[in-house]
Amino acid sequence: MPASKDQTGAWRAQFYYKDWTGTSRKKCKRGFRTKKEAQDWESSYKLQKSACLDMTFKDFWEVYEADVKPKLKYNTWCTKEYVVTKKILPYFKEKKMNDISARDVIQWQNELLQMESKNGKKYSGTYLKTVQAELSCIFNHAVNFYELTCNPARKAGPLGCGQADEMLFWTNICTGRRRNYRTSKSRDIWDG
Repeated sequence: MPASKDQTGAWRAQFYYKDWTGTSRKKCKRGFRTKKEAQDWESSYKLQKSACLDMTFKDFWEVYEADVKPKLKYNTWCTKEYVVTKKILPYFKEKKMNDISARDVIQWQNELLQMESKNGKKYSGTYLKTVQAELSCIFNHAVNFYELTCNPARKAGPLGCGQADEMLFWTNICTGRRRNYRTSKSRDIWDG
């Protein structure tokens, strides 16, 4: 069914689609300002329900969210959602899933390497590896369950490093030795 105007002057999209069981279902959504918005929403919704990867990355993110979110703990999902919405979606959201190539991922990696955090420093290697892992995870889901031919993030290669830098901090023993050294410095004795 085409988009139509209702009594309030807003546009609505009303159509039939087949769900995952093969049952025909009716869908209606109201409140669009233009006919084009209603038609775009209808085509996007149909693509999501058909599991065809001719959809945009942003639309597939919504499919991925519906598939994966119930299986993860709340904090894990919040971390994943933050990384994707801040670092991945701004670059890939309008690209079609089956059109994203390893070359696109390499360009994204290069942009990520140039980005700086709020304090003006470059992102650490372990953080870059985490962001790359989230992108690869989304593409792996598309490969395993939606018949994407290959994972372009895997083809593009790794980003960042897997080993974190050594963290230097004082333990209770070290602080005790340092305190003893300071108090006995006048006598030139250290009991460490």
